[in-house]
This record gives sequence, structure tokens and C-alpha cells, in this order.
Amino acid sequence: MKPASTRPGGPAPERAPLGGRRAIAVWGIGVSVYFVAVIFRTSLGVAGLDAADRFDVNASALSTFSILQLLVYAGMQIPVGLLVDRLGTKKVLAMGAVLFTAGQLAFAFSPSYGMALASRALLGCGDAMTFISVLRLGTRWFPARRGPLVAQLAGLVGMAGNLVSTLVLARLLHGVGWTAAFAGSAGAGVVVLVLTLLFLKDHPEGHEPEPVPHQGAAYVRRQIAASWREPGTRLGMWVHFTTQFPAMVFLLLWGLPFLVEAQGLSRATAGELLTLVVLSNMAVGLVYGQVVARHHGARLPLALGTVAATSVLWATTLAWPGETAPMGLLVVLCVVLGACGPASMLGFDFARPANPPERQGTASGITNMGGFIASMTTLFAVGLLLDATGDDYRIAFSAVFVLQALGVSQILRLRGRAARRERERLVASRVETVHVPA
Repeated sequence: MKPASTRPGGPAPERAPLGGRRAIAVWGIGVSVYFVAVIFRTSLGVAGLDAADRFDVNASALSTFSILQLLVYAGMQIPVGLLVDRLGTKKVLAMGAVLFTAGQLAFAFSPSYGMALASRALLGCGDAMTFISVLRLGTRWFPARRGPLVAQLAGLVGMAGNLVSTLVLARLLHGVGWTAAFAGSAGAGVVVLVLTLLFLKDHPEGHEPEPVPHQGAAYVRRQIAASWREPGTRLGMWVHFTTQFPAMVFLLLWGLPFLVEAQGLSRATAGELLTLVVLSNMAVGLVYGQVVARHHGARLPLALGTVAATSVLWATTLAWPGETAPMGLLVVLCVVLGACGPASMLGFDFARPANPPERQGTASGITNMGGFIASMTTLFAVGLLLDATGDDYRIAFSAVFVLQALGVSQILRLRGRAARRERERLVASRVETVHVPA
């Protein structure tokens, strides 16, 4: 029996080990692009009331900003996954940086509601190219056992971008004004674009992926169909769908108006609660990543537990008697909302082992669509319900429970099939490892 590192005709090429300082440095460049994309994505969350005044729009029109941005983002996920599988991480991240920087800059100078909408759509297109690319970069540069932790760390860095929006961009907005704040922040996009072009590499030496034959539309259909057939991909999408959107809706647009207009808090206090969501997300992300890396079976209990806790806290807050909920309850709600982001990352931990390396980008794109479709739907529903009910936030935010119920029903339907398929793959991989061809 030959060792696994040999091939007919001679030894395999020297392969650089996965992980280490070089991997951290390269991955750090990639994740910095995602960090800036999240700053730009969430910048409207701290500027929602200002945008309503600047463009003289109502709640439905205001929600259209985020809905369009998320619509573009969600619609781009499968095309971006295919692009990452075909072109590699560096090219796709560079394209994304160009697009989201142009979108942020155009938003700074938009004189009208229509141009501002087009700017957010352009930003969403560039933003869509970042996270899947970072996930792919992690699978290429780190060992598979580190996958859950690396993915959670990527999500943590993204939430740090949200923190920058909440703490820094909000102050700039009210200090130097709309145009200077948004145009100045666009400079960060230029910086990460230069770093990507100069220093990013798709994979370590000796870890080049096998060439994938491209057959036009047939290749696209084959990639999508093969990824979708895997129950793990669909389960991952529904986990992402069900867990991500409550916090996304809160941070992206409706959290600040809810806390200020419905709960009677000052902007400063509301900003502190939004910051608490981000800080909780970062702390929980580290915990979830470590737990899943050690106990793979904890994925589904963590996801469903997060959904249950979120549902209970939202129900308690909305049903609280009187005009406003107590501050202690709002604090607990924000802490629990912080777990939504890390829980959504667990969706990728179902899709990743269900697909071979050449389909990771496509499978991640399908998974990533889930949460953003749910967020887009909820943003739209909340805006419509606010206008229809005269800004009754209790009725408007009840839309959260409808989508949670839909998502949980699909998770429970798919979990058995996904678990069986994953066990079959694990057994097959062990057999291949033991029976190496002579």
C-alpha cells in the first residue's frame, strides 16, 4: 500500500501546510473587505431618520432602501457563488470592493430619492460578493476542522463593521453632515481594494483546486442542481433564513425608530442598545464557534434554541402592558438578538460538509440567500404595517413570528434527511482513507 501522499509516476508536489501566520494574514485581507462592506451595508441603520428627512419619504419608502439593497444581495448569491467557484476569491473580492465603494460614494452625493435607491442597489451588488468569497478563502487556507470557528470569526469581524457604523459613522453623520460622512467612509473601500489587488492569494502553494470544465449554461445548471439536491444545503438555507433576520431587521433599519418612537428613548440611548446587539453578537459568535468545532451535533440545538429565545423575548416585549417596555427587558432583548448572527452562521456548517470543494461557493450562495430573503420580506412587511396601522410597532413587528414559524417547519422537515446524508458521506470518506489504492 502506498502512502496517501504519493501518486503514480512519482511523489506529489510539495504542499504548504494549511493554517499558520500566512493563512491568517491572507484571510485577514479578505475579511477586511467584508468588514468594510458591512460598514457600508449597515450605514443606513444609523441614518434612517436622517434619510427620511433628507429625501422626504414615509416608512414604506424608507424601507425600500434596505429592501432593494437586500433584494440585490439575495439575488446575487447564486451568481456570486458560481463566480467564486470559477474565477477564485481574489477577482470576486476586488470586483465587490469596486462596486460597494462606488455605491457608498454615489449615496453621499445623491440629490434625489431615485438616485439614492440606485446607489444602494449598487452597494448591495458589491456587498453580495464579499461574504461567500471570505468563506471560500477560509476553506482554502485553514484545515477543515477549523471551518466552524473560522466562519464564526468572519461573522464576528462583520459585526465589528456594524459596530463602526453604530459608534463612528453615526457621530460623523451628526458632526460633519451627510455628504462628508458617507463620502469620507468610501475611502475605506479604496484601501481594502488596494490590499486585495496587491497581497491576496486564492490558496496556499500546492493546494490548487482541480480544474473544473466549463460548459456554459450546462455548468451553471449542474452546479446549482447538484448543490440543491443535497439536503444539507437546503437545511443550511432554512437555518440561515430562520435565525438571521430578527437582528438584521433591527440593526439595518427598524431598531432605531422602534426604540426612539415606540419606546420613547433618546437617540443616544437607542444607539447604545444597538451597540449592545453588536457586542453580544461578537461574544456569542466566539462561543458558538468553539462549541460547534468541538461538538458538531450542537449545531441544530443551538440554532433552534436561538430561534426560541428570540421569539419569546420579542413576544414579551411587544405584549408588555403599558406604553413602553422596561429598560431591563429591552436590554435582554438586545442581548438575545445578538445571538441571531452567530446562529445564522451555523447554516454554513450544514452546507459545507454536504458539498465537495468545487461546489462550496455555489452551496454557500444558496445558504446565504435564506437570511437575506427573510430580512427583505420582514423589512417590507414592517414598513407596510407601520403605514397601515399609524405606526403601531406591536402589530408591525408581529411579522417576525410568521417567518420564524415557516423556517422552523422547514428545518424540522429536513433535519433527518440531512443527518442521514452527512453520516453516509462520513462513512464513505473513512472507507476511502483506509483503502488507499496501491
